[in-house]
Amino acid sequence: MSRALAALGGLLGLLALGGAPLEPGQVELKFLMAATPAPTLSAYRLFTDDAGRLPNVGVMPYALNTPLFSDYAEKSRWLYLPPGAKARYRPTGALDLPVGATLIKSFAYPADLRRPDEAVQVLETRLLIHRRAGWTALTYVWNADRTEAKLKRAGARIDVSFTDATGQPRQIDYRVPNANQCKQCHSLAGRIAPIGVKARNLNGVFAYPEGPENQLAHWKRTGRLEGAPPPDKVPRTAVWTDAAEPLAARARAYLDANCGHCHNPRGMASNTGLNLDLEETRPARLGLGKHPVAAGKGAGDLELDLVPGHPDASIIAYRMASTEPGVMMPELGRSVVHAEGLALVREYIAKMQRP
Repeated sequence: MSRALAALGGLLGLLALGGAPLEPGQVELKFLMAATPAPTLSAYRLFTDDAGRLPNVGVMPYALNTPLFSDYAEKSRWLYLPPGAKARYRPTGALDLPVGATLIKSFAYPADLRRPDEAVQVLETRLLIHRRAGWTALTYVWNADRTEAKLKRAGARIDVSFTDATGQPRQIDYRVPNANQCKQCHSLAGRIAPIGVKARNLNGVFAYPEGPENQLAHWKRTGRLEGAPPPDKVPRTAVWTDAAEPLAARARAYLDANCGHCHNPRGMASNTGLNLDLEETRPARLGLGKHPVAAGKGAGDLELDLVPGHPDASIIAYRMASTEPGVMMPELGRSVVHAEGLALVREYIAKMQRP
């Protein structure tokens, strides 16, 4: 099992923060489908405990081979499917999820990233709900006692302190997105859509309570997924942290997860001509020798998006290394430089040969 999936699998117990268990019951689908969102996360009964740790019936944990970076926050993910409903396989893009399906993602920081299961502070839980009119994004921010999360349409800012993986103290001005920012990142052809639940990014092993199993195989075996071929016949996103995988595959996976949701032919950055999703194969669209559509301070004094062999001359690496508004990329979802991700992409560019 990959290190990334093993770590995320371990997040099933990440939010063990106490709280009295709720009475047994089903998820409140009628509240998920209501036009007016519930003021508190607990109203949906997606979890059976106050702390948002124990999923209810029909709520299934999952992990991504390569996830989006969010200021070093640890994430736990679940998918709720209404009774009898199934996801349907698609070879590209997100799975076809039925009306009522809800994607759930909690963001948290352990006091020390080297001990991810200890002294965890959960900050927010985001919902992406498939209603009859389309997808709706909602964000719930947890109280100081971690016993309830309240709806925050306007977003929030939270001061976070932790020790990073190198043992250094870190301070983060954590930003909970507002409703418009959610729409911006999740925009596909002008409509809100899921990002991460692509078959290729789910095509990996997860540590289920009954034992490790490929996620696609598990979903199919348990009646939650239809139309999927065997996992070895499904494209697969590389695990960006797994040094045993090819460098190019890892870097492309990282760029796909962190940039490809906007930089694709149907995303918010489609007009740039720079496509960083894994489905793109054309060198120029991937940035090789490509001039930016709109030159400005975002390019610094550089001329090309990606220059093989020269990360210092590549706009992609330059923007990843910045935290300045108008320069930094991604422009939302982070406030610090992801040193490890930047190092990977720089190595990828440095070792790249001209086509």
